[in-house]
Amino acid sequence: MVKSSVLGYPRIGADREWKKALEAFWAGKLEERDFRSQLQDIRLNHLRKQQEKGIDLIPVNDFSYYDHILDTAAMFGIIPDRFSYTGGAVPLSVYYGVARGTKNAAASEMTKWFNTNYHYIVPELSEASPVLTENKPLEAYREAKEKLGIEGKPVIVGPLTFLKLSKGYAASETDAWLEKLLPLYVQILQELAEEGVQWVQVDEPILVTKLSQPDLERLHRIYETFAAAVPGLNLMLQTYFESVENYSEIVKLPVKGIGLDFVHGYTGNLQSIQALGFPQDKVLGAGVIDGRGIWKASLAGKLELLQELAEAVPADRLIVQTSCSLLHVPVTTERETKLSSELKGALAFADEKLSELALLSRAFASTDAAIHDELGTYDQAIAALQQSAERNRREIQDAVSAIGAHNPARSAPFAERYAAQQEKWQLPLFPTTTIGSFPQSAEVRKARQLWRKGEWNDKQYADFIREQIDTWIQIQEEIGIDVLVHGEFERTDMVEFFGEKLAGFAFTQNGWVQSYGSRCVKPPVIYGDVAFIGEMTVEETKYAQSRTNRPVKGMLTGPITIMNWSFVREDIPREQIAYQLAYALRQEVEALEKAGIGMIQVDEPAVREGLPLKEEEQAGYLAWAVKAFRIATCTVQKTTQIHTHMCYCEFHDMIDSIEAMDADVISIETSRSHGELIHSFELNTYKLGIGLGVYDIHSPRIPSVEEMTGMIERALRVLDPKLFWINPDCGLKTRGLEETVAALRNMVEATKAARVKYEHLLSK
Repeated sequence: MVKSSVLGYPRIGADREWKKALEAFWAGKLEERDFRSQLQDIRLNHLRKQQEKGIDLIPVNDFSYYDHILDTAAMFGIIPDRFSYTGGAVPLSVYYGVARGTKNAAASEMTKWFNTNYHYIVPELSEASPVLTENKPLEAYREAKEKLGIEGKPVIVGPLTFLKLSKGYAASETDAWLEKLLPLYVQILQELAEEGVQWVQVDEPILVTKLSQPDLERLHRIYETFAAAVPGLNLMLQTYFESVENYSEIVKLPVKGIGLDFVHGYTGNLQSIQALGFPQDKVLGAGVIDGRGIWKASLAGKLELLQELAEAVPADRLIVQTSCSLLHVPVTTERETKLSSELKGALAFADEKLSELALLSRAFASTDAAIHDELGTYDQAIAALQQSAERNRREIQDAVSAIGAHNPARSAPFAERYAAQQEKWQLPLFPTTTIGSFPQSAEVRKARQLWRKGEWNDKQYADFIREQIDTWIQIQEEIGIDVLVHGEFERTDMVEFFGEKLAGFAFTQNGWVQSYGSRCVKPPVIYGDVAFIGEMTVEETKYAQSRTNRPVKGMLTGPITIMNWSFVREDIPREQIAYQLAYALRQEVEALEKAGIGMIQVDEPAVREGLPLKEEEQAGYLAWAVKAFRIATCTVQKTTQIHTHMCYCEFHDMIDSIEAMDADVISIETSRSHGELIHSFELNTYKLGIGLGVYDIHSPRIPSVEEMTGMIERALRVLDPKLFWINPDCGLKTRGLEETVAALRNMVEATKAARVKYEHLLSK
């Protein structure tokens, strides 16, 4: 019978028990011994689930205390000097210091994991002398075998991917770094082989991107070294998220198996196998169950795909598996009691995907008609949803089609808008603002819970929200912020809030996924045509503006971010979903303007993460992403200032597209990457308003005035001072009151110093 395999399982637990344990430990409410014990219980429970579902190759070492890339760096002792690491196994205090920052040391950079909404901690190689501090894959293998009798499949991030995702070294130093890391990888693999491990999954997702010839040569050197050191160990070279580049080279590598994504890389990988075949000495890990999406698979269709693959790869050399780790989907649909039966019946989260794997594996190995009938029954749920009224709103489809046929644009060019806005707002040099949200205290969360449970009526809750707005308008004015925000106290999440007020969305009760660290999000489900129902943000924003003479920004989440941070339907192109969202948001932008709100921020932090991994597809995506933003914002008057915000991504290769969005002001994360984004503006002229974040809001530390001044000074060497704004990196929802106020005071003080230095510009 063909074997089944999973590439990774969600860490957080069905009740987010992983998140709760981390935060209790950070807060000092849990001793380290008890913390480690709780995480072990969670880890073993996840393994037990896969065992009970009948999965043949169960991953171990996919679990993490924070992030798997940080785990790999810690395993090699790659810890920046500023954390005072002295060698040996990395203590949790240092490990979490790297991830979150400490009082005296800034956290390491965090960025997107390929084109997903997961974030990893970027390893800093410059100061490191790598050494194997512990063999985590071996420890995980032993634990699974001793505790549960599971012959686990250790998972490890491959050397090329680890190097390509790291920073702090020049391109000319790549080979030298590879030579430092290779012996450590060999030691890990040798110890696994000595332990009797059968399969090791070596994740090399970097292989789905375009590689240089030197990188291909490094790839051969890596796996030839492994083959010589551990000739009897079965290595599964695992790729995901797209089809592999350089297929003909990769299949020559001396590994026992190659894992390919036949969901997101379906076309390219299938074409490669059909055109070039598959080596007879290798096993194919066929990733046919979507590890990133929440919809049930068409198992009849997947069976046809497996049968097609079997024409090139005999069944005894096929492993049926997920397309990638299940890290990116919620744990189970079992607790979803409030979804319609039609929608719930079409969903498959991690545990349901385990069942899909088991059923598909049985069907592939069997000629039993009953099993094949079971596949047909399974597929009926998706067909039923497709016929629903929610997916067939003709008026929305027609309106969006008409709008999409034109090129949306503002009524005046930026220079004219800038002059009109300056005359209207009379802002000082280097206007200060924040990104939108303020701390959501326990009191705020409790109030929302009371309202949702019906223990508070609408008026009680509205009055409470107004009290919070009053408090923070006063705080912002007292600190000296120039452009204010209402604080978003009524919002649980920047995407969920809007989805709850638009047609075409559904919401799970427990559909949580990990975004970064203990930060979990519950993405909405876009299952039907999106439609505007009524005003979403006008009431709170209008009230905030009535409490101050300073401008208050309206705060919206942009169409691409809502789409990329949701689980979306698969029956129509993502471009059409984006335009539906943009059309709905345009109506909210117009409502805000009509209510007297003259500054409107439409956040797009997730534009970059939706960028296709294939270079040849990126221009097309960026074109319609820009178009969607402009559809949402192009109808306002020239005096209305449109802002946007982006964060935690590499933006150097899309500066032109950012400028094409034609926002009057954009704010971009800078400080978490230690100002590296500024280099992009040293190479590219940016002619619109821009604010580069001067401090990292994801760290509890309070940066000094001097630190922020340094960031401002560097930015002003490459950006037009007259167009420059000063702001934090991101929203302040997750921070505490005292640290938020202290950091914003320092930001304003740094701004005042900069104004004194550059005040001569006002006279020009």
